Amino acid sequence: MSSLKTFAIAGISSLILPTLAAALPEKATDRVQVFATCAGRLSALEESQRLFEGPLSEKTATRRDMFSLLVDATLPDAKDEGLNGRTALHWRVEAKMAQAVLLQQAMFGTDPLRSAQAQTAADQHIATCEQLLLGA
Repeated sequence: MSSLKTFAIAGISSLILPTLAAALPEKATDRVQVFATCAGRLSALEESQRLFEGPLSEKTATRRDMFSLLVDATLPDAKDEGLNGRTALHWRVEAKMAQAVLLQQAMFGTDPLRSAQAQTAADQHIATCEQLLLGA
């Protein structure tokens, strides 16, 4: 996929996802996917912050742990719907890697426009997750 298509999709997703975050999905499987995705995104952010921003990573790690607890809490119901734990782990790892790519592009990219777009997308993904936590 070309870079232009990738950023176009990211831009469209960033417009849609914040509106979806206001309400959690009804199906437990879908909730596990949301929580696992957020745990992965926050895991990537926490690792980046630990390297470059120190103490800020502790707050992010706490939020990541909250999403991990939410995954653990909803996983039994999702398993009743047919989900297996490996799929939930896959969602988390996939989201972590995608977020890490955005953060790396934002920090180390040589094209200022692409770096800014990557930072915006990374920030929006984290904001979407934070909207799900009370007091975050």
